[in-house]
Amino acid sequence: MTKIIKDLKKEDYVKIGDAIQKGELVIFPTETVYGIGADATNEKAVDSIFLAKGRANDNPLIVHISNFDMMKDLTEKPNKMEQLLIDAFMPGPFTLILKKKKKIPDNVSAGLDTVGIRMPDNEIARNIIEYAKTPIAAPSANLSSRPSGTKIEDIKEEFDGKVSYIVDGGETKIGIESTVCKVIDGIPTILRPGKITPEDIKEVVGIVKLDEHIYKKADGKVESPGMKYKHYAPSCDTIMIYSENDTVFLEEMKKHLKEHTVIIGSKEHESYFPNNTYLSYGSKNHFDEISHNIFTLLRKADGLKPDLILIEGVKKEGLGIAIMNRLIRSCSYHYIEK
Repeated sequence: MTKIIKDLKKEDYVKIGDAIQKGELVIFPTETVYGIGADATNEKAVDSIFLAKGRANDNPLIVHISNFDMMKDLTEKPNKMEQLLIDAFMPGPFTLILKKKKKIPDNVSAGLDTVGIRMPDNEIARNIIEYAKTPIAAPSANLSSRPSGTKIEDIKEEFDGKVSYIVDGGETKIGIESTVCKVIDGIPTILRPGKITPEDIKEVVGIVKLDEHIYKKADGKVESPGMKYKHYAPSCDTIMIYSENDTVFLEEMKKHLKEHTVIIGSKEHESYFPNNTYLSYGSKNHFDEISHNIFTLLRKADGLKPDLILIEGVKKEGLGIAIMNRLIRSCSYHYIEK
């Protein structure tokens, strides 16, 4: 039976650390979203993550560390550009793809010779890793294809009985998963956008590139989660619409309205849809607020069992790139921009 723990004391960390050492699963908070974690060096324990989530085993996992000595045990020595990124963005909502050592089982990396490494900027997460005395492989805590969990109320029923502990750390601060980056031919390339934006990386190292699959599905082997499969998705039909022209946007939205349509959009447009259930994600220009709210709102909208969910997109700049990346996948690439 799954135990929920809040306000952790030392003895709680000891119990959770012991559970991970025994190959059990634990759900814990990070600054991005909740993760479902297991000992990253235990192949059998890692297999149980895929089973609990219903996740395809060709979708790699991110390995979470609490100190840089762990990184030395897991990956080859970073090159100069990689080290600059590590120094600038770790700990934080940033994952770096590096050449792995044999200590990382193949099921963590989907058979690739690389692995994503992240050091969370969350005290609970880092303490759990410390007490477990091992790196933790942890994708987002949600059933595969479903929206990620940003508070335990969103996910506890999905995983009750599947994990030993759920650690309640309250709502996560950021609300979307980490930026995933790989240095390719000397250029930091963002495979999955997140809170660390292209502008942030360019400011540190002077150059950055977005992977071509940021807004479209990747086929074959992928080095980052969130590139290949339907993700973050409600169970009903979902369409996202965006236009910088308010008149065009509102006309397009009204074309698609059905009898039972739920709208997720900006507070600026709420008054235009008095006859629909409208879930405001906040101001359309406040990307931090939107990223914090979007996964919970997707779950809330889905729970209302509508015929259709319509989502208002945002401008593809800064953190808006990450928000649009998630939303395009949440609507299974059914996206209209005018």
